[in-house]
Amino acid sequence: MGMVVHAPRRRLTRTALAERFSSRFGRPPAHVVRAPGRVNLIGDHTDYNDGFVLPIAIDRATWVAAAPRADRRLHLLSEQMSGEDIEVDPAVDGGGPRGHWSDYPRGVACVLRAASYPIGGADLLVASDVPVGGGLSSSAALEVATALALLACAGTRVEPATLARLCQQAEHDFAGTPCGIMDQLAVVAARAGHAMLLDCRSLAIRHVPLPETADVVVCDSGVRHALADGAYARCREDCAEAARMLGVTALRDVTAAHLDAELDRLPPPLWRRARHVVSENARVLELVEALARDDLERAGRVMTASHASLRDDFAVSGPEIDRLVVLAAAVPGVHGSRLTGGGFGGCTVSLAAPDAAVLLAERVGTASVFRCTPAAGAQVT
Repeated sequence: MGMVVHAPRRRLTRTALAERFSSRFGRPPAHVVRAPGRVNLIGDHTDYNDGFVLPIAIDRATWVAAAPRADRRLHLLSEQMSGEDIEVDPAVDGGGPRGHWSDYPRGVACVLRAASYPIGGADLLVASDVPVGGGLSSSAALEVATALALLACAGTRVEPATLARLCQQAEHDFAGTPCGIMDQLAVVAARAGHAMLLDCRSLAIRHVPLPETADVVVCDSGVRHALADGAYARCREDCAEAARMLGVTALRDVTAAHLDAELDRLPPPLWRRARHVVSENARVLELVEALARDDLERAGRVMTASHASLRDDFAVSGPEIDRLVVLAAAVPGVHGSRLTGGGFGGCTVSLAAPDAAVLLAERVGTASVFRCTPAAGAQVT
């Protein structure tokens, strides 16, 4: 049929990864860390505007097996990157982005050391089944897994919000992506069976149970995105400029009435992007209320309205993503569907009745379709 439900992948387990680490490095790992990917049900491009988001961690993850070294170098092996084997010395190879996957673990080590954590060298084996460039936070999962592995090797721990901030800084400084805090904090602090309502200003978290009658279904468009290529940064710059012109700290502080009153003050592209952020914050809270009432029809309408806003106002969708949303809307049992993540490709997320993923896969054709079970945050196993 050209489509897959529960897309097949090599099942990653602690035991299997430990065995592969021992085979490659000639000794067992001291620690194995699992850090999940995440899918955002609603609230994209609101996090760096101090707004609200509603992600879940998913049952796909990045694993890092680690053992300390006597020196301060990192020896990195990646199974996902065709078994690539490299060594980096964060003390010597500091600096900014290099456009290589090792920017993430290198950046994490540098940021932790700069914050005075006693991080030494380590051998690290990385394996993942989180699609890269799909809007499912593969980078945040790698950052958090690396950070927890290095901290465990050093015999120290970091409070979750602080850990998320440090990993966010690593992505800013070493991968060149000015992301908000949502991805890292969702990877760290998610709860199994729940969505995570996050206030990105206060970092207050409320865990929201998902109804048992709701399936979260991800559809991968196959279009890879690279948020470090400049488009994401321009979105953030536009929002900051709109907030400056409106005289507020962040677009979180703007109401719909305030924005309507300033229609002639902002250039149309900035006004539309601001309108998305303002309306999206309201939709996040509306979706939480709908889920609390088990009102999946209303929840679906909110998600579909979110996609229209991302497409028309924020201008980060594309034809492949829009096609998947339209196809999903015609599938019985699919309540709503939207782009998830930063945009410019990646995946859609749909809220659906049980077993609707099979019908959605048949309708979509070539895309990979899989259900996501809301998972717990990162753990040292």
